[in-house]
Amino acid sequence: MAEYSPMMQHYLATKAEYKDCILFYRLGDFYEMFFDDALVVSKELELTLTGKDCGQEERAPMCGVPFHAAETYINRLVSNGHKVAICEQMEDPKQAKGIVKREVIKVVTPGTNLNSQALDETKNNYLMSIVYLGDVLGVAIADYSTGDFFVTEIETGAELIDEINKFVPSEIILNEYFAMSGIDLTFISEKLSISVSTLENWYFDDDSCKAKLKEHFHVNMLDGLGIKDYPVGIDAAGALLIYLTQTQKSDMSHITSIVPYTTGKYMLIDSSSRRNLELVETMREKQKKGSLLWVLDKTKTAMGARALRNLVLQPLINRDEIIRRQDAIEELSDNAIDREEIREYLGPIYDLERIMTKISCKSANPRDLIAFKNSLEMIPHIKNQIGHFKCDVFRQCFEQMDDLKDLYNLVDTAIIDDPPITMRDGGMIKDGFSAEADELRNAKIKGKEWLAELESREKEKTGIKNLKVKYNKVFGYYLEVTNSFKNLVPAEWVRKQTLTGSERYTTDELKHLEDIILGAEDKLYSLEYDLFCEVRERVAAEVVRIQNTAKAVAMIDVYASLSVVATQNNFIRPKINEKGIIDIKNGRHPVVEKMISNDMFIANDTYLDNGMNRISIITGPNMAGKSTYMRQTALIVLMAQTGSFVPADSANICIVDRIFTRVGASDDLASGQSTFMVEMTEVANILRNATPKSLIILDEIGRGTSTFDGLSIAWAVVEYIANTKYLGAKTLFATHYHELTELEGTLDGVNNYCIAVKENGDDIVFLRKIVKGGADKSYGIQVAKLAGVPDVVLNRAKELVVDLSDADISQKAKDIAQYSKKLDKMNDKYRKVNDLEVKQMSLFDTVKDDDIVTDIMNLDISNMTPIDALNTLYKLQGKAKNRW
Repeated sequence: MAEYSPMMQHYLATKAEYKDCILFYRLGDFYEMFFDDALVVSKELELTLTGKDCGQEERAPMCGVPFHAAETYINRLVSNGHKVAICEQMEDPKQAKGIVKREVIKVVTPGTNLNSQALDETKNNYLMSIVYLGDVLGVAIADYSTGDFFVTEIETGAELIDEINKFVPSEIILNEYFAMSGIDLTFISEKLSISVSTLENWYFDDDSCKAKLKEHFHVNMLDGLGIKDYPVGIDAAGALLIYLTQTQKSDMSHITSIVPYTTGKYMLIDSSSRRNLELVETMREKQKKGSLLWVLDKTKTAMGARALRNLVLQPLINRDEIIRRQDAIEELSDNAIDREEIREYLGPIYDLERIMTKISCKSANPRDLIAFKNSLEMIPHIKNQIGHFKCDVFRQCFEQMDDLKDLYNLVDTAIIDDPPITMRDGGMIKDGFSAEADELRNAKIKGKEWLAELESREKEKTGIKNLKVKYNKVFGYYLEVTNSFKNLVPAEWVRKQTLTGSERYTTDELKHLEDIILGAEDKLYSLEYDLFCEVRERVAAEVVRIQNTAKAVAMIDVYASLSVVATQNNFIRPKINEKGIIDIKNGRHPVVEKMISNDMFIANDTYLDNGMNRISIITGPNMAGKSTYMRQTALIVLMAQTGSFVPADSANICIVDRIFTRVGASDDLASGQSTFMVEMTEVANILRNATPKSLIILDEIGRGTSTFDGLSIAWAVVEYIANTKYLGAKTLFATHYHELTELEGTLDGVNNYCIAVKENGDDIVFLRKIVKGGADKSYGIQVAKLAGVPDVVLNRAKELVVDLSDADISQKAKDIAQYSKKLDKMNDKYRKVNDLEVKQMSLFDTVKDDDIVTDIMNLDISNMTPIDALNTLYKLQGKAKNRW
């Protein structure tokens, strides 16, 4: 078999080193792909597939893209989950001996892409590293575009899923042992479009990871980084840095710190609750508009937008930290004129974090530096303004901020205000910055004067009136003469090119001037590039100062945004308590009131505590406002714990460790789950993971099955939550089973509320007001009428409802409640009595046999469903009748 050509041999050798990547192989003005890569790329990018002679009988499949437009194609491939290795020419093909030297200069992956067109400036682009070592999972998360770097350890797969949902990384790397964890990431990776890859174990070698961390952060011991208590997390963090080094071919100097964190530092919001509450995007359209973030985000900078998003997704559980944030928002609101001036200064600031990353990675162009300079111009004004504020947050921001005047002056004196994008063609360094550059620039200017003089002199000498001195990169400088004056051309001129309507010539004098001018231009362009790189490196050396300032600016932007929102929407500062009380007066849904006229929104109160007001059973017809009311309570609590002001007349909010919501239902056909299965899965997650300090929002439990089963499940869930032995969490429980109102007075802490409805014959009007008491009917037929169901169907439904079992169910529910209460009393009475003493109890003096008493003593009341309780009562009654 014939050997591959030398170029193709090099291609195949390079491809072998980057097997999991699509290799962009530079050939002249194109990046070419061959073999399988060509087949994949031609299909995904809809490119023409061609072939290339590579020394074999069959031509190699080939496709390519122009190098100057490569980023667009790379972004499309990376967004589809591919990794792209860029193999660049490392020498001038004209000077190369043999095949041109080529090397992979970078691997672009979903988690490392720095292209601004591929990134959402309001979101972080996270890369997550996960290490499984037995009973512990180490997790490291980095945003390569900003330099943020976090590390933690967790113990369960559920916690890992929560972290993935919280950060939503675009790429995850795993160690090979992770396959033994039993944790399946397939569903969540497909759902969130996350690229997941398993790396070889050497990436996660303990010694290598520790050495990498020490080398990167320039420390002799890891204790100084604050991560010594995370041994498995250290492996995850080290592997992530090794991976970045391998793919980016960079020292990553913009990653200046690593922040350890514990998941218990923040309120836990699982993926279902985050989705149901629509914190950062709506459930259906997946759009920001209509979400809580849409209401709160009035930030002026990309950095502030990202910081606010993270703040919404990670509410605090530390009262002092919450109050510090509230103080900052209140002080801004009290000084509205200063706040608006600060926001004016924030407006022109570009994304300093991501610009700084490009500068550190040596990919910033002159226009990036001008954007950087224009941003720095605003910093002293912002610092001066916050210097007048007194709260802890702003004092900390003031100390953290650097006015960076030296860097502003450096860029201002070096780079022209409107530079070109390209760096190799000069025209970007200001006059006066470099004496040598000024001299070369003058030579270039004089050269143009010399050319003008030559053109004028030759015109007069030859009589060729339209003679022009022109230039192109192929022929250099030349004299252009139209055919009508060709007969006047002197004999000593040398023809360079013949065109249809003209001839091009050169002379000895013109050649001499060309050498002087082009020599000066080449030297000037080269010098300007070197000067630009020098300026860029001097800025990169101050990365810590710049990043600290950027973080401070981002937080000032966040607090200013929350202050503006509070002022515009009449939000109030909530009190924060640790007594387990949620007391909201005239609370409003922050999103719904923005979507409709404020005058139309009906405010409602909420009161929950750890005692006799733990659970509110909320009844009323569909569309009456139950879901809105419950969601607004959850959102007000969440907003309070982010430090934000809240939509209410007054609010006293306790610290909640977790918020769980189960609102609405839908099939999840992709994972083979029906509506009811999805509902029960979410309920199971809540009951297993909630604590007495949690807030639970449950909407319409049990609708996906038969009436009796659904009622039984809903009943049992309320009993379980109400029982302080099992849970005892604060809960809002909306249901269309108005039979559950029988639980008030039966279970401690359970109270009935309903949505007020005004009846007018067969019609109803939703008053959307929560009132004490329970609804005695569901108004289903009236709601169906509002929805436009035909009258024939409605009339038939009215006939049938009389014959069906609503009344019977209600009576059975009362029987169950009375029986549960009776059993509880009997259980307490007989708890400490042994079997021999049972017969002496007065309650059973008439019973001659102790079988019934034994049956009662063996009942597991807490785990009985209402239907089981009803059946058991029926059997015991039968036994008692037979014994008497």
